[in-house]
Amino acid sequence: MGALTGKAGLVTGAGSGMGRAAALAMAREGAAVVLVGRRVALLEAVQREIADFGGRAVVYPGDVTDRAVAMGAVDACIAAFGALDCAFNNAGGHGDPAPIDATDDDDAVIDLNFRAVMWGVKYQVAAMRRKGRGAIVNNASIFGLKGMPGIAAYCASKFAVVGLTKAVALECAGAGIRINAVAPGGTETPNFLRVMDGDAHAMDAMVPMGRIGQPDEVARAVVWLMSDAAGYVTGSVLSVDGGLSAG
Repeated sequence: MGALTGKAGLVTGAGSGMGRAAALAMAREGAAVVLVGRRVALLEAVQREIADFGGRAVVYPGDVTDRAVAMGAVDACIAAFGALDCAFNNAGGHGDPAPIDATDDDDAVIDLNFRAVMWGVKYQVAAMRRKGRGAIVNNASIFGLKGMPGIAAYCASKFAVVGLTKAVALECAGAGIRINAVAPGGTETPNFLRVMDGDAHAMDAMVPMGRIGQPDEVARAVVWLMSDAAGYVTGSVLSVDGGLSAG
């Protein structure tokens, strides 16, 4: 029996990085998973990985900045698996660092990192209220807890995710629905490697543990927050950053 046996969930941005790792971890712990994202080939590859170890997954392609996609992903999970028990609102990213007065992608960053999460939470909560239980995990960031020059819109969007998580956790505390967030530090994902010009060790000296994180380390935190083992945890932000935010 896995920690999520008998549960059905969804993951946004499930084709790579932390989303892929979380989807695989959820499936290994017994959950059936809807894989949400824009790049169908990547989602189908994750679906095959899950099938290879006997898990269940379906692909739901779409851009989560469209609120209709957020709603449709919830409906797809219920149609495929009969329920929505858990969700990881993971999709996110940012452009190349630049001072705020030299950026032109602010709206896109806010849409992807915050509004997509808000739409997800909105429709996930509505479905979970009908069942009287559920667990949602939002992907914030260490930069939802502290500032960083050059990524102002990203920091603002991730601080907003933390605020959303805490506010909705209070709204749902009596409804059997728990809502938490993870706040990863530097994690070896395709986007991290792009920003760091392929150098996976560029941040190592900044991290108290001397290395950046791996996607599966974030995924294990996500699964724990979804599981009954975290049954008294709601409105929390769990840092998964090798101690970087502790200083």
